[in-house]
Amino acid sequence: MQKIPMTAQGLQRLEDELRTLKSVDRPAVIRAIAEAREHGDLSENAEYHAARDRQSFIEGRVLELESIVSSADVIDPSTFTGTKVRFGAHIEVVDEETDKENAYQIVGVHEADIKQGLISISSPLAKALIGKDVGDTISVPAPGGDRTYEILKVTYR
Repeated sequence: MQKIPMTAQGLQRLEDELRTLKSVDRPAVIRAIAEAREHGDLSENAEYHAARDRQSFIEGRVLELESIVSSADVIDPSTFTGTKVRFGAHIEVVDEETDKENAYQIVGVHEADIKQGLISISSPLAKALIGKDVGDTISVPAPGGDRTYEILKVTYR
């Protein structure tokens, strides 16, 4: 089984979701199915079918999360030093065209969330950043044409 690189925080979020699915969502959907069955004819019972669909989603997500969690290879970025970009790095970049600054952390595929500044190790931006150093300029393919960024700061925490 291939190990999946992940930060401790990302693993914790997935474990929390798994725990909630098993201890809260799964029992709730089982109750909803039981209640819907009490209403009689299941062939035309929308509540029953909706609850079964929800149960199917929950069970699928539980299996997916169990697989991810069991394959997790937790990497602690705080053990890294220097200014070269690696997995787990917190990076500040400036878009050379707009002068807009952004901050990101490079994380595992299953913990990425661009709204929180968490970019996947497999994203075009992260791929361009890996191995570079403060002061380096990178070019990233984007739908509107390549974007050029300068690396301002790299930290590990």
